[in-house]
Amino acid sequence: MSANSEFIALDLSDIRNWVGYPLAGAQLKEPIASNDIRRWAQGMQNQNPLHYDERFARESVFGELVAPQSFMVCCAVGLGAVPGMQGNVPGVHMLLGGDEYWFYGPRIRPGDRIRTDTMLFDYRSADTRFGGPTLFSRGDTAFFNQQGIALGKLRSTSIRYNPENARKLAALGGAQAEPRWTDADLAHVEEQKLAYSRSLQEHMTRVLDSVQAGEELPLRPIGPHSIQTFTTEWRSFIFTVWGAQREGEIACARREPAQVFHDVDRARIDPAYADGLYAGPSRAHVLAVDAQELGVPRGYGYGAVMGAWALDYLANWAGESSYIVHSSMRYMAFPLTGDVTYLGGRVRGKAGQGGGRAIVQVELEMKNQNGIVIGKGAAEVRLTDPGK
Repeated sequence: MSANSEFIALDLSDIRNWVGYPLAGAQLKEPIASNDIRRWAQGMQNQNPLHYDERFARESVFGELVAPQSFMVCCAVGLGAVPGMQGNVPGVHMLLGGDEYWFYGPRIRPGDRIRTDTMLFDYRSADTRFGGPTLFSRGDTAFFNQQGIALGKLRSTSIRYNPENARKLAALGGAQAEPRWTDADLAHVEEQKLAYSRSLQEHMTRVLDSVQAGEELPLRPIGPHSIQTFTTEWRSFIFTVWGAQREGEIACARREPAQVFHDVDRARIDPAYADGLYAGPSRAHVLAVDAQELGVPRGYGYGAVMGAWALDYLANWAGESSYIVHSSMRYMAFPLTGDVTYLGGRVRGKAGQGGGRAIVQVELEMKNQNGIVIGKGAAEVRLTDPGK
């Protein structure tokens, strides 16, 4: 497709300068607070009281409020996508195509100070049905606590394309009206959500003997998505709070990725000019007219949040003594305003690890109300093996 003169080619000449190069970037200023964790659980619509109710948390295996493993991405400036966005590619917009997590260290708790190191891992270009000439680049974010202990690593895949090419192809859907839900439909969704929430109201530890290959995980519905839910998701990330970053400038302003349109000079006077949701690329998530300029039908959700949904879903199923070791998710479509996302999973297998621990392999899938797959992947979760 890129050979066709009607498509705008991407200038990738700057990308090679960034591969494997340690990147400077903003850090969070302050220690993690209990309300940071609560706000995250609220924004991710994670009803597990372990992450917002201190009385419930004191009775858990942790003995105090603790962050879900998904909270790690909340400790990065830029939703974990920044290192994959390096290099100036004029005229492009970015979508998140996937997240891969490795977890190593202790759980994040109130009072922890989190530091990140970032770099561009690799990149490739291809012709795609939705954007014509398209750049796929993977960036790594490593997370450390105040003791220098490595907590984990996130490798995010950024997809950069020219919106004009996408509008010509109209493969992302073009303008579409939101689905119309009847009162009965909405009542059914609410019943499903409540059923899932009720399953989280007691302390639970899943052990290896209770898990069988082929077992289906419980259905988790999220939605219907709306401007309100997408805004709440954005505000759950600590870096979106004015003044939360250690550096005075917006992360990546010097490196100038073309999809970031912050007005840095004005932002020194009024931080709303670098807010992202008010003025910048994230505004397209909540404004249909901006979304359609990018070739997306209407307001759409954040890839980093989809990754968090998957991690929370796994952790809630596995219980308090479990630990997600690795997760890899690909995103093929968007959670759009008016849609409901359904998370499902299946146990693929299990294997001993020694020391009374075992790994359970789980396949994950996200679909909307029409059965369209918007994300899928796999994960490894460590459970207790009482027989060891």
